[in-house]
Amino acid sequence: MKTLYLMRHAQKEINENKDDYDIELTQEGKKSLTFLCERLKQKNINIDMILASPAIRAEQTAEIIAKNLDFKGSIIRNDSIYKAFLNELIETISYTYDNINSLFLVGHNPALATLAFKFTKIKQKVDMGSVVRIDFDCDSWLDINENNAKFVYIEHSGK
Repeated sequence: MKTLYLMRHAQKEINENKDDYDIELTQEGKKSLTFLCERLKQKNINIDMILASPAIRAEQTAEIIAKNLDFKGSIIRNDSIYKAFLNELIETISYTYDNINSLFLVGHNPALATLAFKFTKIKQKVDMGSVVRIDFDCDSWLDINENNAKFVYIEHSGK
């Protein structure tokens, strides 16, 4: 079985003077991630690998998740996640080594929400700071698809 966590970065600042790539999380966004991590800990989340967009807000989100969930590995930044389209995200995920059973991907909408819908048909919004868990009944990331996908939950950051 493969487990995929799709996480949209937390609440970002509004700053017209910064390039989109350099926009950071707000203090409220950072705080809300702490609450989210507490709920994820109660679900006994296990992460083998964190893959993140290199945009500052996604990196900050990944770092807070890693710290609060006691993830000991390295966060891998992947340029293809930033401004990705659906097929690019699927391709990026499919390149994951099969010894990785639990992948936590931090990225951006609309691709993240579109991917969650493709695999699960969930109609809930993937807001900033939301994480969707999807389990796949397969042994290889190359084989993940909507036919072997199972929606497990969506959690939103905040209180």
